[in-house]
Amino acid sequence: MTSYFDSLETRDAETRAADLAQRLPEQIAQAKAKAPAIAEMLSHVAAGDVTHRAALAELPVIRKTALGAAQKAHPPFGGFATHAVAGFEHVFQSPGPIYEPGRTSPDWWRLGRFLHAAGFGRGDIVQNCFSYHMTPAGMIFENGARAVGATVFPAGTGQTELQARAAADLGVTGYAGTPDYLKSILDKADALGLPLKIEKAAVSGGALFPSLRQEYADRGIACLQCYATADLGNIAYESPAMEGMIVDEGVLVEIVRPGTGDPVPDGEVGEVVVTTLNPDYPLIRFATGDLSAVMPGESPCGRTNMRIRGWMGRADQTAKIKGMFVRPEQVAELVARHPEVARARITVTRAEERDVLDVQIETDAQSSADYEQSVADVLKLRGRVALVGVGTLPNDGKVIDDRRDYG
Repeated sequence: MTSYFDSLETRDAETRAADLAQRLPEQIAQAKAKAPAIAEMLSHVAAGDVTHRAALAELPVIRKTALGAAQKAHPPFGGFATHAVAGFEHVFQSPGPIYEPGRTSPDWWRLGRFLHAAGFGRGDIVQNCFSYHMTPAGMIFENGARAVGATVFPAGTGQTELQARAAADLGVTGYAGTPDYLKSILDKADALGLPLKIEKAAVSGGALFPSLRQEYADRGIACLQCYATADLGNIAYESPAMEGMIVDEGVLVEIVRPGTGDPVPDGEVGEVVVTTLNPDYPLIRFATGDLSAVMPGESPCGRTNMRIRGWMGRADQTAKIKGMFVRPEQVAELVARHPEVARARITVTRAEERDVLDVQIETDAQSSADYEQSVADVLKLRGRVALVGVGTLPNDGKVIDDRRDYG
């Protein structure tokens, strides 16, 4: 018998719509009263009129670029949060930079629902390999693990041999982190002859390729993924049915035509736009830049909320590589650092179930070592640097070429 996190997951459509009709105008009213940027954006909107999806679709979309610009003008949150920075227990910095608030209140990012669906609970020891440094991913998953009663080993990233030894010594039963890094820990444990007890994995921050999920399954590890962001928390998650991703009960998801705020018909691929019902950080119609599509029907697991097909690429050229977003603006910064560089292009592929980053630089210079540190500084990642002649790269406007197979 399927176990649910709470009764919200199995509501019928009428009950969910009635709840939305109450909570959505309350959220907009709260945002207009306490978040100056949203008050300005929605100055013409009567909160009481926005009680359903069609009315929500009439509101403007908030884009990451606008959020970043607002934060520069009015640091740190740009007028989008309902408290000053001292009113939060945490503040984080994501690449951009973009600043996000955080709280220690129970399940603030709503990861508990996903972890429960993935089988995590009391008695589990979770090795949390998301970063605790600056970005919120580590705290997001720790907060969710506490919501389901699991014990957390805050491992963070790197030091793979120590990670493998700790997993063996502590009897870790669950992994949380990017999809690729679990394989690194397992391979290191194999090399060291360490027996591990990991039987479940909750992953995010990168693509979970079918071959990698199967490799984990062959080891007896059930691996499920969620779709979450630093700004919004959990957006959607897999259940053991593994048919698409179920939208979280604390957000409202729209799929819109990229570059617009216009919803597309169900089944059509478009950009994911999310309205969160979090009163502390009430982002209204926040454009993620990710592509997905609505799936018909309900999940066989019995959860009744809308399903989406999961992450299907980016509405722009931004790519998530090794768990980090790389944006066209960063490629432009790389070029600007070196006057002798004409253009640059990033290519992303996969090898041995890991992301591979190649950077081609158009220049008459002779040594790639001159650029390797700049690549690491600007992209926050290391990659293979190749110098090519000026005029060699295709004249197609593309600066990030993602060649990974998501099928």
